[in-house]
Order: sequence, then C-alpha cells, then structure tokens
Amino acid sequence: MTRFFNCTERGVPKLEMVVFDYGETLLMETGMDFLKGEREVFRYIDQNPSGITPEDFCRFGNAFFADIQPCRDLGFELHEWQALRATYEFFGLTFTLPMEELECILWDAVSLGEQVPGASSMLDDLHKSGIRTGVISNICWSGQALARRMQRLLPENWFEFILASSEYGIRKPNPLLFQIALRKAGLPPEKVWYCGDNFQFDVCGAHAAGIFPVWLNREGREPEDVDFPYLAVSSWEEFVDILHHIEVQNI
Repeated sequence: MTRFFNCTERGVPKLEMVVFDYGETLLMETGMDFLKGEREVFRYIDQNPSGITPEDFCRFGNAFFADIQPCRDLGFELHEWQALRATYEFFGLTFTLPMEELECILWDAVSLGEQVPGASSMLDDLHKSGIRTGVISNICWSGQALARRMQRLLPENWFEFILASSEYGIRKPNPLLFQIALRKAGLPPEKVWYCGDNFQFDVCGAHAAGIFPVWLNREGREPEDVDFPYLAVSSWEEFVDILHHIEVQNI
C-alpha cells in the first residue's frame, strides 16, 4: 500500500528530478558467484608466478574484503581497481587485458544482473512526464563499470549522471554525495526526490541533504519511526500511480 508518512498531500514537495539508488532499487544481482568470476578472469592471465588457483585467490579476496568491511561500515568506500590491484599484485599476477576490461569481465561473471520489476517502465513514464533522472550508488565497482552495466540492463534510460561511491571514497548516508548530485543537476533540494530500498542509506541520507525521500519497500517491512516526511511504496507501479495523483509542478 502506498503511504506518506509524517506529511500531508499539501506538504509533498514539487518535483523536477528523481534520483535513484542502484542495487535492489533499479537492478538486482541475483545468484552472485565470485568463484565463477575469478575463473573467468583467470582465462586472461599472462603471468602467474606463484601458481595460485582461482579457488585460492577467491578465498584470499573474500578475506581481504572482510578485513576492509569495517571501514565501509564507517562510511568510507574502496574502489574496485584498488582492491584488484592489491590482490593481483600480491600474487604477481599480470593479465593480457587492462583493469577496466578485467573488472567488467569479473562483474558480469559474478552476476549478469537483472531489472527490478517495473523499473524500466517507471523510468519511461518519468521521461515522458518531463521528469529528469540520475543515480547515486553505494558500490565498490567503478563508476565506469556501473554506467556500462546500467546501459546494458536499462538501455532506454535518460540518466543525467551516475554517481558511484567508489569514485568519491565515501558512502551514503553521507549527505555530500547527495549534494554533489544536486550540484550536477543544477537544482535545489526541494525540487528533487530520492528513491532507494535501504532506509538508513537512502531515506535518511536523502533527508539529511534536504531531499524528499522515497522508500522502495518491496518486502513489506514495518514503517520506520522517524520525525521527517517520506513516501513508502511497495512497487514501481505504485510509485508511478501516486505521481499521477498528486500535483506535480514543473518549473
């Protein structure tokens, strides 16, 4: 059920742009298999002086990410190229392809990804309504790889920018990422909505930057008890429906 919390219809902000989270909001990565990814990357090895196997390397990589996870929990982000460079060079591995290609080969083998139901038609509806769109994602993968994946899985999109936390060293809910998006959009926060599936990162983060938050709550979790207004929807179809029923003024 579509619901506004802590606001009235009159209090719902005017809208010129909607910015989205990536994972579990627009696209999903089901059945992730990092060993499959490493096996694919190992096809492009040029030198492997220690003779490490994909299985051993995958275990090492998992331990490496477990070690740096506390830093991510504190709001700092690692860039995938840094992680790959540290782990590959530790074992003296060299490859016949550059890092940007290896990263995409790895990610696509780990999980090809798929659309969240209704995402493509929702984006099309926003475009037809003249509402601009962008993306902010908490993600280790590079911004280049993220943009490439979104273009592959959502080819009919009109995103004006795609911000990956890996390129900035910080993660949502840090309001700086949202403020950078506002700067790129050339809009004040009251004309922008932000949509995501994570209440802390997306809803609270957007609110801290003065942006009206939309919580994509596909799992039907209980509403969070906060003292600021937000919209909760269970699907993109509901989101589009409510946009058609509230007064939206494009200036």
